[in-house]
Formats: sequence, C-alpha cells, structure tokens
Amino acid sequence: MALEYVTVTFPTRRLVYIDGERSGYTNEILRVDTGTHLFTLGRYANYAPASQTITVTETTVLEPLEIVFTKKVVT
Repeated sequence: MALEYVTVTFPTRRLVYIDGERSGYTNEILRVDTGTHLFTLGRYANYAPASQTITVTETTVLEPLEIVFTKKVVT
C-alpha cells in the first residue's frame, strides 16, 4: 500500500487515534496507508464531531489532507 499524509487539527495537543490505534498528535503530519480510516481524539468527549471516517488518497507530505476537529460547545 502507498503512504498518505494527514494533519488532524484541534486547538490543543491531543492524541490522534486512527482505526483505534494511537497514531500521533494533533497539528502534526501523520502517515497512513491509502484507504478509508476512522479518526478520533480518544475518550475525552470535548471535541466534535465524535469521529470522522475519511478516505485518504493522493496526498503528499507537502500537501497533507486536513482533518478538522473543534472544541465541543457546552450548553
């Protein structure tokens, strides 16, 4: 499989889980295999959306796919 590159963004540093495995930290370039993956930020539910399933293809280290999580608004 080919390697792809993503950046999972969040306002603070958090662990990034790809397909349930610890894979690095937010706001850094991470490597993944080409294909569809499940991205989360772990058990602390202070972010939205709760998870993202995204197909990653045709990226480069200079142009990674950006996956955005935001702080969950508490009402």
